[in-house]
Amino acid sequence: MIHQYKNNGYDIVLDVNSGAIHIVDDPTYDMIGEYEQKSKEEVISDIARKYPQETEEDIREAYDEITQLKDQKALFTPDPYQDRVIDYTRRPTVVKAMCLNVAHACNLSCEYCFADEGLYFGKKAELMSFETGKAALDFLISHSGQRRNLEVDFFGGEPTLNFDVVKQLVAYGRQREKEAGKHFRFTFTTNGILLNDEIMEFANQEMDNVVMSIDGRKEIHDRMRPFHNGDPTWDIIVPKYQKFAAMREALGKQYYVRGTYTRYNLDFAKDILALADLGFRQISIEPVVAPREAPYSLRTEDIPVLCEQYDILSREMIKRHGTPEEFNFFHFMIDLEGGPCVYKRLSGCGSGTEYVSVTPDGSIYPCHQFVGKTDFCIGDVYNGISRDDIVTEFKGCNVYSRPKCRECFARFYCSGGCSANAYNFTGNLRDVYEIGCALEKKRIECAIMLKAAYREKGE
Repeated sequence: MIHQYKNNGYDIVLDVNSGAIHIVDDPTYDMIGEYEQKSKEEVISDIARKYPQETEEDIREAYDEITQLKDQKALFTPDPYQDRVIDYTRRPTVVKAMCLNVAHACNLSCEYCFADEGLYFGKKAELMSFETGKAALDFLISHSGQRRNLEVDFFGGEPTLNFDVVKQLVAYGRQREKEAGKHFRFTFTTNGILLNDEIMEFANQEMDNVVMSIDGRKEIHDRMRPFHNGDPTWDIIVPKYQKFAAMREALGKQYYVRGTYTRYNLDFAKDILALADLGFRQISIEPVVAPREAPYSLRTEDIPVLCEQYDILSREMIKRHGTPEEFNFFHFMIDLEGGPCVYKRLSGCGSGTEYVSVTPDGSIYPCHQFVGKTDFCIGDVYNGISRDDIVTEFKGCNVYSRPKCRECFARFYCSGGCSANAYNFTGNLRDVYEIGCALEKKRIECAIMLKAAYREKGE
C-alpha cells in the first residue's frame, strides 16, 4: 500500500507498510501511481505522452528504479503485521503509565472542558488524599512487571489545588523507586493560576515534563478559559509561563504549552504563532472534541479550512527553521527513522491496559477521558482490577480491529486514534472519530513534508 500526495512543492510517496518515504519528480510520481494498474509498456507510453521533454531512456530507467525499490521492500510492501496483532492482545497486562487525578476541582470555567470544569460530573469538588495516592503508586509498581521507567502525570481538574499532596507523593515515589528498582518520570499539567516560584522550583527538581495550558491569542484564551465569574486569565498566566519555560530551557528540562482550538478560532495557526512569538519553543494546540450540538464544536465543513491552517503553519515553520524564532509543534513531531515499537504502532496509547487513570477516591479507569463514566470503572487501587472484561476489550483495540483503519495510510502513525473519542462520538470503541481522523492525516502529511524541507535546508 502506498500513499501519494503533493505539498508545498514536494511530490511525496509513502510506502505505508515499510514506512519508507520517497521525494520524487513529477514523472516518477505519476509512474508510481500507475505502476500496479498497467503493464510496463503502457506506463512508459503514458509518461512519454504526458512528459514529452523526458527521453524514453530516462523513463525506462525510472521505471526500473521503482521495480528495484519494490524488490527491496521500499515500495508496494506487503503488510507484515496483520497476523501478529493477535499475539499482542494475549500478552499479560503490564501497566507503565498512570494519570493521577489529584484534584477533581478547578479554579477556572473552561467552556470546552471534557471534565465538567474539573468535577468529572461528580456532585462536589474532591481532592485526593496522600493515602490514596500512595496506594495508586503502589498499584503501579506492583502491576508494572519488568518495566523500570514508570510515568505518572499529576492531573485534574487543577493539580496545584492539591500541591502539598503532589509533593508528598513525589517524595514517596522516590523512596519506593529505590526499593522496587523502578524510576518514576513525573509530569504535571497546570492552568497556571496558582503557579509560583515554589511550585516552579519543585517542578524543576522533580518533574520530567510540565504542561502549561493556554489557548494562544489573548482574546481567544480569555473567551474559553475564564475564571468562574467570567474574569480573564491570560494576563495572569503568561508572565508566569514565560518565566517557567525559560527556567526549564536553561536546565535542559522538558515542557510544552498546550492549547485547544475550537470553531471560534478556525484560524488557529495564528494562535500557535502567537505563542511562538511569546518565546515558547514547545507548542501543542489540539482540536476541540465536543458534542455536535456545542456552538464551539468542529464540523465536517470546517475540515478544508483547518487543513489549510496546518499548511500555513508548516510553511511558517520552514521559514523559521534554523533561526532564533524556530519552534516545535507537537503534532508535527514524528520519528521517521526509529519510531515506536511494533506493538505501539498497532495499538496506540495503551489505554485500559498499559495506561490507566486514578480518581481522588482511588477508582481506576482506562484513561482520564473515561473518568466519570461508571460503566468503564475497571477497579480501584486497593483491590486491583475487577473488570478484566473491560481490560480485554481495550487490549483488542488496534488498527486491525477498526475496519476504517485497515486501509488508511496513517494507521501506523496514529495507531488507530483515540478510543475515548471513538466511543464518545459513535458509542463504539472500535469505530473512529471522523473529523479527528481527517485532521490527523493532514498533520502527518505536513510532518513528512517538513522533514523533507528541513533536510533540503541542510539539516
